[in-house]
Amino acid sequence: MGKKALSAAVLATAMLTVAGCSGAGGSADPNETAVAPIDPKSVSGDITVLTNRTDLVQDKTMEKYAAEFNKTYPEVKVKFEGITDYEGEVKIRMNTENYGDVLLIPSAISKGDYPNFFAPLGNAGSMKDTYRFTDKTNVDGKVYGIAAYGTANGFVYNKALWKKAGITEWPTTPEQFLDDLKTVKDKTGATPYYTNFKDGWPLAGQWTNSVGSVSCDTQASDKLASMDEPWGEGTDLNALDTLLHDIVAEKLSEKDPNTTNWEKSKTLLAKGEIGSMMLGNWAITQMRVAAEAAGENPDDIGFMPAPFQQNGQFCATLVSDYQQAVNIHSDNKSAARAWIDWFTEKSGYSAKDGVVSALLKEPLPDNLQEYIDNDVKMVERSEKQTVEVNAIDDAAEIGLGKQDYRRKLIDIARGAQDGSLQDYFDELNKRWSEARKTAGS
Repeated sequence: MGKKALSAAVLATAMLTVAGCSGAGGSADPNETAVAPIDPKSVSGDITVLTNRTDLVQDKTMEKYAAEFNKTYPEVKVKFEGITDYEGEVKIRMNTENYGDVLLIPSAISKGDYPNFFAPLGNAGSMKDTYRFTDKTNVDGKVYGIAAYGTANGFVYNKALWKKAGITEWPTTPEQFLDDLKTVKDKTGATPYYTNFKDGWPLAGQWTNSVGSVSCDTQASDKLASMDEPWGEGTDLNALDTLLHDIVAEKLSEKDPNTTNWEKSKTLLAKGEIGSMMLGNWAITQMRVAAEAAGENPDDIGFMPAPFQQNGQFCATLVSDYQQAVNIHSDNKSAARAWIDWFTEKSGYSAKDGVVSALLKEPLPDNLQEYIDNDVKMVERSEKQTVEVNAIDDAAEIGLGKQDYRRKLIDIARGAQDGSLQDYFDELNKRWSEARKTAGS
């Protein structure tokens, strides 16, 4: 579904909401809050939870979580739907009212439209004292999502491979990073960097999530709303996209990006056949599992910050992953909210998966110990201006959270499309600047 079609779908759903229509059941009253249940035994009903973690559905892990949940909430029956193309399928289902009771908010849905689709979970003023990342779904003082978890950004890499190439220190500049990738290629024969071009999503959120790591600025994402040239000299997007371009242009990535495979890439990195990928620390656990399955040492999986420093210090953004929300049309909002609260606070998922808990009281996961030991500054990025940034991004038809614009960047770098990096930056800046005149401030 194209951007214009989705916008029309959003408008249509908004009209249904205002009219109070109901298909799956529940009220579409935007003022109705999905209240946190006080008495677990008073909560009942069947709920469907949509998730992108198809692996956890297939191996019955989610069923085990549900069994534990039922010890506290015995009258709630939980069904899971694991969706491979989560973004693509769910945004289409949101043209109807049938998109589960609990879901992860798709990135294609603009923040300003959250009240049309999701039940508010509480007031931002009180929830921010308990949860990280509440400003990401704060619309007019109401919070519409609680983070499934947070993630610190950087490069997952094979330490043993880099050590084999003679590299034991993290690169501190883009130039040094590129030199290190060349050394990995020359001395080991491995593919130094893997773009995951075909699957696409690692090109979207993973690189954009690092906006703020270059400048070490918590406001870096918000500032896009007031910038005419986000790809101008000295900006985070300029630095990050230049690095990606140069990796590909200097033939330090896979030979044919159209053949990449995300699931296969985990094993390739674990076995030292590829050297690094830009991802969040959530990926470390998956890479370690892949290493064990391949008979490799899981301790070879490392995590390094992006090769930029401010005053001699690395910075890494700490951002929310998907946010858990309650369908505004759900018949069983209390049961849906009970699942979100339990999964966030009681399931132990964050600790087990090595991700950053949404709960402020919880410490950082063990897999970020190298960041802690090396004094990497964690930049918890503000999302207060996301409505404005999304509006400009939509009007400019760029897609900061989507893969297409970086796919074009890679195609330019490898000569599959005409143009230069600077020409592309000029085009992006022009589109952004013009969009600000109509959609921005």
